[in-house]
Parts: sequence; structure tokens; C-alpha cells
Amino acid sequence: MKILVTGGAGYIGSHTVVELQNKGYDVIIADDLSNSHYSVIDNIEKITGKRPEFEQIDLKFSKETKDLFKKYPDIAAVIHFAASKSVGESVKVPLKYYRNNINSLVNVLDSMDLTKCFGIVFSSSCTVYGQPDHLPITESYPMQKAWSPYGHTKQICEEIIENEVKASKINGILLRYFNPIGAHESSLIGELPLGIPDNLVPYITQTAIGKREILRVFGNDYNTPDGTPIRDYIHVVDLAKAHVCAVERLIQNQMKKRVEIFNLGTGKGYSVLEAIHAFEKVSGKKLNYKIVERREGDIEKIWADASFANQELGWKAEKTLDEMMDSAWKWEQHLIQQ
Repeated sequence: MKILVTGGAGYIGSHTVVELQNKGYDVIIADDLSNSHYSVIDNIEKITGKRPEFEQIDLKFSKETKDLFKKYPDIAAVIHFAASKSVGESVKVPLKYYRNNINSLVNVLDSMDLTKCFGIVFSSSCTVYGQPDHLPITESYPMQKAWSPYGHTKQICEEIIENEVKASKINGILLRYFNPIGAHESSLIGELPLGIPDNLVPYITQTAIGKREILRVFGNDYNTPDGTPIRDYIHVVDLAKAHVCAVERLIQNQMKKRVEIFNLGTGKGYSVLEAIHAFEKVSGKKLNYKIVERREGDIEKIWADASFANQELGWKAEKTLDEMMDSAWKWEQHLIQQ
């Protein structure tokens, strides 16, 4: 079966393509390469022995999106990653996020009736919960006011999918994941942000390798044990495998509701300083970091209750924080050798 992976040259998308191909699926990647590199396609082929089909396309444009679906009428399901994803940037340029994230989804949904598509697996985020007042957080927790335009676009996109499912024949699975980090064991694909990293772990590894002079820690006055924000870090390969489980649930008609929601996390939260110390332990590198002012849009603490995904998807995150950091460091070392 053919699976369309939008944003499939990106960080999470590329790892998901690898896992899909390892399971025998034919994959079409649609990506505008605005935050990724074409070399990722070559590296996916090196890992799996199979080259995914690739279409460079900006899904914000309706005609181009429809043409893509007309070209591949046998798409069985869509995994939709294509979106701008920086919390910090979304605060500075919110219209970019509303334009990119919402328009691309609308165009994909509008084009799906041109195929025999079973439905869509949507890349959502724990940011839809805002700052919860109790933890761990389950899927039944109501959405709070988003702390960033990025989080708000994820809330809007979830609602768009729910409304479209009611009006059409497609089904939807919304995967709310927490903080993906790490890289493939081959060190051929991993997180490769263009410019200054917005996420913690690539900033850590780039500082350790010498690309960055200093690692900024945004705030140490939060209501947490060491004052730094707490996140539920999950290895990107564990996350990718959950997307395969979701696609198979869609295709095999195993869904219990036409829209299903799953948290994808480890169920354990680590502070920024704990993440830094874990990296220092596995790498043997002492990081040069500095506490600076809080960053607008960041929430204080959040971690998942992933038991529903464990039970229904038959999936569970397996990698430890040390393993995540070790794979991220090996990926950074591989990059410097290129």
C-alpha cells in the first residue's frame, strides 16, 4: 500500500518513512524542503535499501496539492507532518504559522477525496493542552488556551479534522506527542535544524561539538525542583513506530471511533538541567551553559499518561533518556565528519 507522508524529509517524518518502509509500505514524500535537505532521501535509501518517491511541493497551494493527489490516486493513507514547528518563532511571526500549518492541512483534506484514502494520521502536539493543572496528562484533559501560536494552530487543525470527519468518509487519528529527541541508530538521519536551533537537544549537541559558544537555559525560576522547565522526552524512533501502528489501525479498520486521540510520550518528565546532565554523562563532555530570562511561549511542566496508546495501539516507548542523548551525540559527531 502507498502511504503519503507530508513533511517526510523532516526530522520526525524521515524516521517515520524508514519505519514504514521497513514494514513493507511504499512511501511518497511530499516536502517543500523549507526546513530539511534533499540528502535525507538518499540517507533513507541507505538505511532501508529502498528509495521513497519524492515530490517537492508547497502544500499551502491548493492546485499543486490536488495535482499531487491526482498523480497518486492509490494513496491508502496520509501521515501529515508538514508544518512550521518552532514555538519561539511562532510568537515572533504568528501569521507564518497560521498560514503554513492551517492552509496545508485544509488543502490535504480537500484533496483526499481524489483517492481511495482510508484517512489521515495527524502530527499534533502536547502544546494543545496549554499548561495543565494536574499531571500526568491524559487524552481526556480539555484543551486550555494555547501558550503560543504554534500550539494554537495544532488546536485548530485538530478541530478541522474532527469537523471534516463528520462531513466525509475519512477517519482521523490525532497523535499528540511530547518532546522528540535523538536520532536513528545508523546516524544517517536525525534532527538537523536550519540556523540556530530552537529545540534543546540540538542546541546541546551543537554546543558540545563547538558549533555554538554557549547553551542558553531559558529560566530557572519555574515551580519545579531545580527551577527549569520539565518535559517528557521521547526517542524519535519510538515516536516513528507509533505512527506505523496508527496507520495500520486506520487501514485495517480497527478504530473504535472515527476520530481517535493518543498521547505519545514516556510518562516521565525531566527538567532542562536533568537533560543537560544526562548528556554530559553519556558524552563525557562538560557543557558551557548559562541561565537567561524565560522564553515567551514556554510552559512550565508537562508529561504524558501514555497508557491509552500502550493499550490500544500496542505501542510503548522503549528508549531511556541516556539512550536518547547518546544517539543525538553520535548523530552530531557524524555530521561534523561530513
